[in-house]
Amino acid sequence: MALWHKLRASALRSDQETICGSETLSVAADSPISTQIRMQALVNFFQEWQAIATVIGLTLLLVWESFRPFFAFSRDRSSRGIHIIRNLLLGAVNSLVVTLAFVALWILTAEWAANSGFGLMNWLASDRAVIHGVGAILLLDAWTYTWHRMNHRFAFLWRFHRVHHADKQMDVSTAGRFHVGEIILSSLFRIPVIALFGVYAWELVLYETIMFTVVQFHHANISVPAWLDRALRTVIVTPYMHKVHHSRVRVETDSNYSSLLSVWDRLGRSFRIRSDPDAIEFGLDDPALDGERLADLMKMPLLPDHPKQGPDGV
Repeated sequence: MALWHKLRASALRSDQETICGSETLSVAADSPISTQIRMQALVNFFQEWQAIATVIGLTLLLVWESFRPFFAFSRDRSSRGIHIIRNLLLGAVNSLVVTLAFVALWILTAEWAANSGFGLMNWLASDRAVIHGVGAILLLDAWTYTWHRMNHRFAFLWRFHRVHHADKQMDVSTAGRFHVGEIILSSLFRIPVIALFGVYAWELVLYETIMFTVVQFHHANISVPAWLDRALRTVIVTPYMHKVHHSRVRVETDSNYSSLLSVWDRLGRSFRIRSDPDAIEFGLDDPALDGERLADLMKMPLLPDHPKQGPDGV
C-alpha cells in the first residue's frame, strides 16, 4: 500500500503540471494522461526490481551451488567459471536484443489493448485490478508452457531450443542460455499474445520477474531436501522436476515444460518425476552437438538433427 500511495502521489504531482515547451498544461487527476503516468511509474518500478531480483537470485544460487551442489561438477572451479561466463554472456546478448527491439513493442501493445478495451482480461475484468492481474499472470504462464512445448514438438523451433538442452552441466547460468534466434521468435509471438490476453505492461513485467526467479531456482545445481522439493512442486517447478526435463533420455526431455506453475504439466499430462534424480545425465545424445564455444552454440541450428534427438523423438 505504501508503494501505491507513493506512486499515486508522484502521479498527482505530475498531473498538476505537464510541461510542453514553455506552456504549462493542467491535467485532471483521473484523466487518461494521469492513468498513463501511474502505469508508467508502476512499470518502471517493476523493471528496476526485476533487474535487482535477477542479480540477487543469481548471486545467492551461485553461492548455494558452491557450498551445497547436487552434482559434483560445480566443485571444479576453473571449468565452472568458464561455463558460467559463457552462459551469462549469451544471456546478456539476449537481454540486450529484447531490450532494444521488443520491450517498447510489448509496452505499446499492452497500452493499445488497455486503451481500446481489447483482450480477454479487459473483457472479463477491466474494472477489477486483482482479478485482472491474477488472470493475466495465469494466462501468460499457460502461454509460456505452450510455447515451450511447441519448441519440442516442431523441428524448426527445436533446432534453436536445443542450444539450451545441450548444456551437460546445468546450473543457474543455464537459465539464460538460449539461442538468440529462439529469443527473437518467442518475443515476436508474445506481441499478439499480449493483445489477445489484454495484459497490462506492469503485469507482464511482474510475471517476468516472478517467473525468471523460479526459472533460476529450478535450473540451479543445488541440493534441496526431497520432502521440500515434493512440497514445492505442488505449486511451482522445482529442481527435481526440471532435472528430468534436461535428461539425455528423449522421453524425459519431452516432459515438464512448465516454467513457473507446475499445474500446466499436470493438466497437459506431461508431468514426470524420477526417484533417482542423481542418476540423470544432462545434454543431448548427439556428439555433433557437444561444442561449447559461443561459435558452436550460434551455428547449432544449422546442424542436422540426430535421429533420436528430433522433436518428439522422430
